[in-house]
Amino acid sequence: MNALDGIRILDLSRVLAGPWCTQTLADLGADVVKVERRPGDGHPGGDDTRGWGPPFLRGRDGSDTAEAAYYLGANRNKRSITCDIATPAGQALIRELAAKADVFVENYKVGDMARYGLDYATLRAVNPRLVYCSITGFGQTGPYRERAGYDFAIQAMGGLMSVTGERDDLAGGGPQKVGVAVSDLFTGLYATVAIQAALRHAERTGEGQHIDMALLDTQVAMLANLGANYLVRGREEGKVPGRAGNAHANIVPYQVFEVAPDAQGQPQHIILAVGNDGQFAKFCAVAGRPELATDARFALNQNRVRHRDVLVPLLTEVLKTRGKADWLSALEAARVPCGPINNLAEVFADEHVRSREMVHTWAHPLADAVDLVASPMKLGATPVRNDLPPPLLGQHTAEVLGDWLAMSPASVEALRRGGAI
Repeated sequence: MNALDGIRILDLSRVLAGPWCTQTLADLGADVVKVERRPGDGHPGGDDTRGWGPPFLRGRDGSDTAEAAYYLGANRNKRSITCDIATPAGQALIRELAAKADVFVENYKVGDMARYGLDYATLRAVNPRLVYCSITGFGQTGPYRERAGYDFAIQAMGGLMSVTGERDDLAGGGPQKVGVAVSDLFTGLYATVAIQAALRHAERTGEGQHIDMALLDTQVAMLANLGANYLVRGREEGKVPGRAGNAHANIVPYQVFEVAPDAQGQPQHIILAVGNDGQFAKFCAVAGRPELATDARFALNQNRVRHRDVLVPLLTEVLKTRGKADWLSALEAARVPCGPINNLAEVFADEHVRSREMVHTWAHPLADAVDLVASPMKLGATPVRNDLPPPLLGQHTAEVLGDWLAMSPASVEALRRGGAI
């Protein structure tokens, strides 16, 4: 038994924000049907990310398949059908499926769904309980609503790149995006939460609703403490948060420090994440500088923040006196938050990551096995699903139409001949 058993989701989203949302819902047990563009007119069909490689999944013969790793990472536990929603027959088919669905997810440009007769008002008429989630760059309202939304642009417009990266006065300074598409990912997760809340409302009242998710809204919300810093005092004082490299705006010491080089003379680093005054005192004891913890300039975090320009250089010199393994061992023993800076090979080799089973091996139609990052959700009574590998394009068209609509094989074939699927 999974938490969302019995929930049917019709997923017309592609790329990342929408698929990340529906993958999470699928992990929780929902029956997610991924509706993809059928091949034709020179287009290979399917979610664009199927072709976003290399790398591609290696098939049984050792050659690349058409399944990009990017696509595989966002589409587990779903079933795929193909449909041409530009045709009347394709539109009618989607309306039939929507009548049987609990949730409809789309990330088309504002107004596109109405052109196809698949907007919320139209589908609500055939299914009043339907939860309809639209994911766009800028939302259904506002002066930017018709713009296309891309994570990179949203990170820039939403302020994230103004606070990410090294300080402008240091080497390598300047705006920097995050290494993964966090605006997309956060929007997908916020959409997941909103959908489950709307499903609860539908259970109580029998009424669905329209959810308007925007990447820019999410990015602004993601500013978190930095957004609060600006609104609470910065706006009044004319202070705009800027880039601080790996330092923290509100906590010191909370950043990367260089330690002694390794045996080959290569630079080594650790992160130090001292979250309170007690931890700072423990750090000072481990570092052999207990007097820093009683210095009035540094004893309290608020004073450490005010005097970071004095404290950080002192700590920088102290940290360079010992090697990475020495520091990590001593600091962990003293329960001072710290850690190595791992590359991905080190992440997936880490004994704790392995013990938490954060890689799952799937059987795939084109390969005997494919390793993918697992869901981080660990529910005691209703564990996540691990039964459907990311689907091939249109792999389940006949199966889904039979399951949801009791459609006969002959009717499915007629749709196929007519170009609707």
